[in-house]
Amino acid sequence: MPDNSAQKNSPSYRIAALDQDFLLGDSMRGARFMLEYQKAEDNLRARGILSTIVVFGSARVREGNPWYEAARSFAKIASERGGALDGKESGRRHVIATGGGPGIMEAANRGAVEAGAVSIGFNITLPHEQDPNAWSTPDLTFRFHYFAMRKMHLAMRAAALVVFPGGFGTLDELFEIMTLVQTGKMPPVPIVLYDSAYWQGLINLERMAEAGFIRPEDLKLFCYADSPEEAYQRILDGAGESWTPKAVEKVQT
Repeated sequence: MPDNSAQKNSPSYRIAALDQDFLLGDSMRGARFMLEYQKAEDNLRARGILSTIVVFGSARVREGNPWYEAARSFAKIASERGGALDGKESGRRHVIATGGGPGIMEAANRGAVEAGAVSIGFNITLPHEQDPNAWSTPDLTFRFHYFAMRKMHLAMRAAALVVFPGGFGTLDELFEIMTLVQTGKMPPVPIVLYDSAYWQGLINLERMAEAGFIRPEDLKLFCYADSPEEAYQRILDGAGESWTPKAVEKVQT
């Protein structure tokens, strides 16, 4: 019988779904993008996650830092009062969601755990590997290659965004959601900037309005808070009736 080992060993003979060289090639980028969306979506639906409170901030702060402790306290308050503990057949509302890494993200996932709630970690693969923090719920801890898909999952269930002091990545997430709301690509949600002194010293959005680059009313897309209790109250004030279970479920359908 003729030797057919060359045919069997050829990359073209591999089953497509098991061919890593093919799956990781340029032509399959669109398929990989779709897979990153669907894997996280399936897990989130299986857990009945209807809406989230996204918490972002620096990965560089550590336990004991005032911002770390504030994020931890806020996430505990929000998890206890927002619906994340309900676990009813109708689903979980206002579950804490973070970028899954250290610093502020760790603090927020930790606060949710201390309230007895689940929480989400949307991690990203970086040149210097980011490990998931130990506080996000294991089956709600994801890892993305594409920043764009990670941002999409952070935004698509967001009922509120609380942004603690941070660097480029924090600003990126802030302006991503602010732009989506400004342009009508997502419904208005409360956007709370924690520590007014930090944010007012960092960015001057009023200058944009003065120059005519944003509308004066765009300055109302966000507000400030200086304590965990105030941050949660700002969310309630901004969300109004949309914070009720019925309204949230309507948005998700």
